[in-house]
Amino acid sequence: MNPVIRAVTPDEWQRWRELRLLALRESAAAFCSRYDEWADADEARWRQRLSGDAINAMALDGEQPVGMVTGTWSNHGVELTSMYVAPAARRARVGEALIAAVTSWARQRGAPLLRLEVKPDNLGAIALYERLGFAHAGRSANGAELVMNRPL
Repeated sequence: MNPVIRAVTPDEWQRWRELRLLALRESAAAFCSRYDEWADADEARWRQRLSGDAINAMALDGEQPVGMVTGTWSNHGVELTSMYVAPAARRARVGEALIAAVTSWARQRGAPLLRLEVKPDNLGAIALYERLGFAHAGRSANGAELVMNRPL
């Protein structure tokens, strides 16, 4: 698989919605958001989610969306969130390509580091992040997630 990674605009909210809802159903335990919080969201909420100073990137295998990620500014640098790779595309470097897109975006804006939070039992994601140079940096404010950082 050789995915194409591209930024998603608010006008593509329906495509983002489809993949995000799949992620929240398929990998519910990996996210802080829940499917029922977004399933009935209207167009305005989805467009707003894709607006602002952030990168929302999608991985495509042909025309099929197979992954997504968001990078937003935070007090720490750039926060990597909403990372998801469809089961059929895992271990095919889709996650690496998505993180590379956020990394490029963050570097262009002078961010000092990438930061993310991951559930401690999400061993596949943790292994990916470690392989890409993220280091453990403690726990989230609520203590439920591991914090990982990667200097840029």
